[in-house]
Amino acid sequence: MTNSTNNQQKGLIFACLTAILWGFLAIALKVAVTEIDPITVSWFRFSIATIFLLVFIQAKGKGELGSLRIFPWLAVVAAAGLSLNYIGYIAGIEMTSPSNAQIIIQSAPITLGIIGIFFFKEKVSKRQLVGIAIAAVGFYFFYLNQLDSQAVSGQSVYNIGSFYVLLAAICWVVYAVCQKVLVRTYPVRAINFILFVFSTFALAPMVDYQSIFQMSIGMWALMLFLGLNTFLAYSFLGEAFKYADANKVGIIITLNPLITIFAMTVLAYIEVSWITPDVLSPQGFISALAVIAGAILAVKSK
Repeated sequence: MTNSTNNQQKGLIFACLTAILWGFLAIALKVAVTEIDPITVSWFRFSIATIFLLVFIQAKGKGELGSLRIFPWLAVVAAAGLSLNYIGYIAGIEMTSPSNAQIIIQSAPITLGIIGIFFFKEKVSKRQLVGIAIAAVGFYFFYLNQLDSQAVSGQSVYNIGSFYVLLAAICWVVYAVCQKVLVRTYPVRAINFILFVFSTFALAPMVDYQSIFQMSIGMWALMLFLGLNTFLAYSFLGEAFKYADANKVGIIITLNPLITIFAMTVLAYIEVSWITPDVLSPQGFISALAVIAGAILAVKSK
């Protein structure tokens, strides 16, 4: 087996680990917001991720933070986008469901692809246009299916929650565009450090600290998992892009909503009490597959 093949396999393993972490992240967030408000959860994620990242950078001993002597002010915009993405996404999960949020958030990579066409002058193929069209149709029918599954009194809550997820997707695109520009000059981990630190301090005034000190041991474990998930997912993603083709990595990452949908179905089947059951109907599942398939076609450059 050649070294190139080994690298590809190593990269795809990292991509799978990222997809698994993000697949279970939505479920963990849904459980967390039953006791802690979205802003406090987001602040905790950034705080823990900052600590883990700082320890990792120091352990590597490569002096990556030294590249920040000339401060990249665009990173502040990226950090604002990422902070609002976290808050909007978890607020959307709180008002709808993990599966719903995971499908709607797929509008982010599609929007990024469209921006790439107009702002970064990237070439677009007919297949990518077909992918965007398929995803748009899938979004429409998925939305109708989810709306019909709500009680009349819950439809307005569902609409607001879905709107929050859409805003989160737009904010993620702002972050991703800035990141795309910044990584041309600065190391990825150094940029991530700025993002995590800025977001931690930006959210700090709005945190409900009293709720943190009142958390049970189980909730502390869950919050630590969320912070570790944030650090590991972005670290694994960076390693995946380092070793494997971006197209292959992108496809695996885009499939992560299927992990959430499968996990939520299993949890509903075994009738756990700590999360609201969430099983897609056959029509909803087909619409979700259309969104994911369209997203893959839209982001795949080759």
